[in-house]
Amino acid sequence: MFDKIIGELKRVVITGGTGALGKAIALIFADNDWEVVALGRSDLDLTDRREVTRFFETNPCDLLVCCAGMIRDVPISRMNDDDWDHVFTVNFKAAALCAASSVSSMLAKKRGHVVFVSSYAALRPAMGQAAYATAKAALHGLAQDMAAKYGHSNLRFNVVLPGFLETPMTSVVSDKRKASIRAAHCLGHFNTPEVAARFIRFLEEEMPFTSGQVFSLDSRL
Repeated sequence: MFDKIIGELKRVVITGGTGALGKAIALIFADNDWEVVALGRSDLDLTDRREVTRFFETNPCDLLVCCAGMIRDVPISRMNDDDWDHVFTVNFKAAALCAASSVSSMLAKKRGHVVFVSSYAALRPAMGQAAYATAKAALHGLAQDMAAKYGHSNLRFNVVLPGFLETPMTSVVSDKRKASIRAAHCLGHFNTPEVAARFIRFLEEEMPFTSGQVFSLDSRL
């Protein structure tokens, strides 16, 4: 399904590609310059090292957007090992594995870009988001480490915090809580998946000398 390479098209691989933000990113890259591979849970087990390694061996990409994520909010006093392991595996380890697996083909071409989608929770977590915030914050360190290691080969690694998005994942948030979150934005508005997707394309194509950076896209101070 994913083994096809079309001419000289650049390829973008999006994990979490069936979510609201993943779909918006896929759409913004869906033109004559890019081949888009948007991966959902049924396409690739991001926690299976051999499966992920094999996928990137046969599907080299120019841009990898690590967008897969999940939330399991639990007060830290009630968190068990499964809570920690599952949240950390999906939000950090899977992204790290995909990034590491994509590097070989990027090194061969001496170009490539990995964008990790993080969260405002990495900076200011809400109560009960210890595991989620920790996992997302770990992506910031990973991006800077890989940017330093591979910069000499023209490989880039950046982090994007899209802000609070009204998506199926956040539909469980109460209207009262959403109003409180919106009030913390000095512009009084939430971002949208489409705006975040446009920024990721801009970062890829118009900021070729930017790496190791963290970009927060909303208006919380």
